[in-house]
Order: sequence, then C-alpha cells, then structure tokens
Amino acid sequence: MTAAEAPALPADLVAGLKRLKLAKVRAIAPEVLATARTQRWKPEEVLRVLVEAEIAARDDSMTRQRRHAAGFPIAKTFDEFNVSLSSVPQASFDYIASLEWIRAAENLCLVGPAGTGKSHLLVAAGHAAINAGLRVRYFAAANLVETLYRGVADNSVARQIDQLLRADLVIIDELGFAPLDLTGTQLLFRFVAAAYERRSLGIASHWPFDAWGRFLPEHTTAASLLDRLLHHAVVIVTEGDSYRMREARTRGGHHPTTP
Repeated sequence: MTAAEAPALPADLVAGLKRLKLAKVRAIAPEVLATARTQRWKPEEVLRVLVEAEIAARDDSMTRQRRHAAGFPIAKTFDEFNVSLSSVPQASFDYIASLEWIRAAENLCLVGPAGTGKSHLLVAAGHAAINAGLRVRYFAAANLVETLYRGVADNSVARQIDQLLRADLVIIDELGFAPLDLTGTQLLFRFVAAAYERRSLGIASHWPFDAWGRFLPEHTTAASLLDRLLHHAVVIVTEGDSYRMREARTRGGHHPTTP
C-alpha cells in the first residue's frame, strides 16, 4: 500500500506532528500504520520505524546544511582518487581517508606541482568529514585572508577567527598562488596560531616549505607560521605530471602550439 492509498491521519495528529516538527513521521505515518495493521506489528515496532525514519531524515538534512556551509568549489570523493596513478603512498592515503588526523587535531599539508591531486585529497577529506558528522570550511587562501581583512576595520578579526574555528577542519587551498602583504601575512599567522592544537587545518601549496618566503614577505612570521603548522602534521609531497594534462592527452586533446 502506498502513502496515497493509506488512510490519512486524523487532523489533530497532523497538527500535533507539525507542532513537534516531525515532518518525516507526518509524511510516512499513514503508510507505516497501514502496513502495521496488515502485518500485525507490535506497537514498539511501529514506533521504532517512525523514530528511525525521523532521525535519518534529520541527519540527512544536517549533512546537506554542513556541506552547503563548507563552501566547496567542487565535489570530490576518495573513491575517485586513483592512488596507483599518484605519488601519494597508499599508507598515507589510508590515514587521510581514516580521518583520524582530524580527530587528533593534526594538520594535513600537501605540497607539490599543480594537478597532482592536492585539492582533490583536501576536498575529498572535507566531504568525508561532513559525512562523519564533522564541520568543515573550505577557502582558497586568498579568500581566507580577504575574509580576515574585513575584520581589521572594525577590530573583529579575533571574533571572525573564533567563528571560523568552530569547524573541525578548515581547508586552505592554493596557498602561495598570490603573494601576501605584511598585513595579510600577520592575519594568516594569527589564524594558524589560533588553530594550533585546537583544530585541524588542511593546506595545499605548490611551493615547497623552504620557498614560502616567496609569498610570505616577513621571514620571522613565516618561520613561526610553519613551526605551528608542521608541529602536528601529516606532510605529503606530491610530484609527477598533471592529472588534467594526462586526461587531455588520453582524450586526444591538442597541445597548444608555441607562438
């Protein structure tokens, strides 16, 4: 029997379920009750089916809300990552996928050329963390610094940092694509220092650590930032050809000609 064929609930029950905001129970109760009568379920079985359906619906809704709040630019999963074609060791990949580093408030630092899987791993970790009930925020590094810059004018940087660090994992992608000025460097340091041993950061950069002075102009601040970032960190250096270029060649794409 479908929900359309099952007898409707009495109006007072519908009103009560609305007041209690039990939307899923209200939607499936007619069909569940009709099935229960036909199959002679025990009362607790009826209650269990309704409660489990409501919990599942709310969990699904919360997951969608957390995914929207994370601000991912794309959707990526661990299943889509081909470890055999990457330079990431299987043991390292397995540890990243386990999410234990997030629960231990460790950082994940990925450095290497463009197209070698850094962003894929970070976003996949973010999606997996959300599915596990954790809170995640994603930023391109320039956008994170811009967000913190907005707090300078009204002296709300500390409050903004505290708000961002309500997340269990903050992903900072594309670090080093654009150089930072002195204020931007100080803001990034304040953020990393505030997260130190409290929250996990996922970092991706195409610059090796000894070259971070190229986009962080103040040496002392850069050294202090790296000290906190790497103290409790999983560090993976990626290498090899770009996946995107490899896929383009596989599809028979044309290489751009040299002028």
